Amino acid sequence: MLKANIIWPNHRRFKSRTEWEPVGFFSDCLCNSTQFDLMLGFFSSSAISILANGFATFLYNGGKMRLIINDILTECDKTAIINGENNIDDIPFFDLSDIKSIYEALSERNKHFFDCLSWLIRNDRIEIKIISPKNSIGISHTKSGIFSDGLNTIGFDGSCNFSKAALIDNIESLTASCDWDGIIEKAKIDIIKKDFEQVFSEQDLNVSYISAENIKTQIINITNNKSLLDLLEAEYEIIKKDSKVENSPFVEKALCKAKDKVEAIIEKINQKEDYKPLYEESIPTFPYSSGPRDYQKLAFENWKQNKQKGLFAMATGTGKTITSLNCLLEIYKSNGYYKALILVPTITLLEQWEKECLKFKFSNIIKVCSKYSNKWKKSLANLQMIEASNPENKTSYIIISTYASFIKSDNFIDLNLLPKKKLLLIADEAHNMGSGRIISRLSEIKYLRRIGLSATPERQFNETGNNRLMEFFGCTQSYTFEYSMREAIENNALCRYYYYPHIVKLTSNEMEKYIELSLKIAKVFNKEDNDSKELLKTLLLIRKQIIHKAENKKIIFKNILKDYFTKQRELKYTLVYVPEGNRPDDQSADIFDEYDVYSDDEDTKHLIDEYTSIVRDLDSHITVRQFTSESKDRDEMLKGFADGNINVLTSMKCLDEGVDVPRSELAIFCASTGNPRQFIQRRGRVLRTHKDKQNAIIHDLIVVPDNVFNEDCFRLEKSLIENELKRVRDFALLSENLNDTVNELQDVLNKYNLSIFN
Repeated sequence: MLKANIIWPNHRRFKSRTEWEPVGFFSDCLCNSTQFDLMLGFFSSSAISILANGFATFLYNGGKMRLIINDILTECDKTAIINGENNIDDIPFFDLSDIKSIYEALSERNKHFFDCLSWLIRNDRIEIKIISPKNSIGISHTKSGIFSDGLNTIGFDGSCNFSKAALIDNIESLTASCDWDGIIEKAKIDIIKKDFEQVFSEQDLNVSYISAENIKTQIINITNNKSLLDLLEAEYEIIKKDSKVENSPFVEKALCKAKDKVEAIIEKINQKEDYKPLYEESIPTFPYSSGPRDYQKLAFENWKQNKQKGLFAMATGTGKTITSLNCLLEIYKSNGYYKALILVPTITLLEQWEKECLKFKFSNIIKVCSKYSNKWKKSLANLQMIEASNPENKTSYIIISTYASFIKSDNFIDLNLLPKKKLLLIADEAHNMGSGRIISRLSEIKYLRRIGLSATPERQFNETGNNRLMEFFGCTQSYTFEYSMREAIENNALCRYYYYPHIVKLTSNEMEKYIELSLKIAKVFNKEDNDSKELLKTLLLIRKQIIHKAENKKIIFKNILKDYFTKQRELKYTLVYVPEGNRPDDQSADIFDEYDVYSDDEDTKHLIDEYTSIVRDLDSHITVRQFTSESKDRDEMLKGFADGNINVLTSMKCLDEGVDVPRSELAIFCASTGNPRQFIQRRGRVLRTHKDKQNAIIHDLIVVPDNVFNEDCFRLEKSLIENELKRVRDFALLSENLNDTVNELQDVLNKYNLSIFN
């Protein structure tokens, strides 16, 4: 591991001809990482032969490398890249499970070395983007990167290119930032990561993206680039002479250290000792020694009895992912292989599912989504060819796709060509299949083994979609397996919690608008013509925005934070759900403008900024980040939150579906929602168990208009309060402090003749 297994200089600076050689930095980090992102001015695979020991360990541990490089390479490197990208058929297999063969192949600069490089590119173990500055005769000179082992992250920046000459001959330097060194170093890593992702995702408008065929492979007249030409010439001479370089004692020491590590691993393997790579490709097994919980075993048995079809209605936080992967594991135990297609709503969930699959030691995972372009098509085509040529084969694989990518016409066809009787289809947040383009194509999905997962499978106001879902997953009158939140709390699968509702009053200005809207709503409420129905829908949405954006929410929100911070002296593990808005369609925009209440994109950003500032202004020691759909580093953000380096996350809807934040202890719901799925999922985020967590605390802001205008308005207000009480009742009845809710709402309940209990 990066933190535990490497001796780091206090100054974190590495320089040639010193005890802290750059080659030693790269070698140590490769030996202890599973992800390496590198953006630089000049690349040559000669660096890989120099670092063969560390690189062999890196690949053996399941490592994957992403490169952003300049468009000037050696002829051999260019050929290797083209062969890898073009899927040349005669590239030999490269055995990643044999560390000795990896080391020997990477330390020899012959044809086999470049065949290995092509194989790694072809199989996405090395991904490459080739760039040059746009509208410029210069070169891309950045030299920075990121190492990660899944727990910790290292960023670096400096003068060192990734070539034999740079690592051995030149005087080079770089400075590392370690994420355990504090907020400032973490910020440095974040900006390197942000720059890398922007270029790698082809979103950087300042560079041109070059195809491998257009790589330059000879010295040409490029002005003002003497340093690059020097590097190229040195690199060519090294390759041409193929002579052993006289290394400095510090370089020899660094390389020997990595070589000793490889030899130790090989020796342990030969002696059949228990050496485990960071991510081991081995026999799948349940990730926890205690085995699946009783209810997870029951889910499997119910599913098996139901002809391997089923809809699992399980409370958020009870392990839906693990429950379904346990079913796949049982298939493996019976048949000796596993084949699965997993559908998820977001890229964040796709990557989260990949991590869960790795915990089960499932491998050969193919990811299908916009982030990974169409590279998955090559891997899928290989699988289809294997399946077609040998229907009895026991090749194991898992395909994870977002719903958006799955339903695209060409993708839908390609992803439906695998064995229909052998493959298990797992649909996470399965309610997504009950609408849109997917529901119209359910009958075309032929895979017979099916599992649907959701805390709230039923779609609100969509009986047709609900019926189609039940039919698709083989349910007749009830779900295949149900595990309620009450059961989960009683069985300690979820933690116990305290619930505190807070009454929010509208300002006089908001109340004036609210009254006017309510009177208009009352006039058209029972009309049946289409124009009235459309107007009613618009007016209700406008009034809902007044509730969402109620100004007094911010005052109460600040008081909740202040009170909690005064008692605890910190705000660690706090989630804040900020009100979100909806942009109206063009037809109703004028009415929205009249009341000045709707939230467009800029307004929504402004709102989350205001709530984030309230947190930040409470105390200078509080760290707060916005978790939004535009956040590029969401995985790192969640890790920082779990580690306590980020105290508070403010979000709108991005923490609704499936995102795992087990360390959250305090949640403040500032967004008024009557959607059962939203408030159930949000509560589930907070109730996930953690070894250091005793219970959870939930604060809920409830807007209640404080006027009765006439009988029609009274009925409308009562209906609105009843809708709010659905959420309040659901939260309160399972809480540890039901009486607090009753006491807080007693006046409102009396006014509208309502009860919290029915």
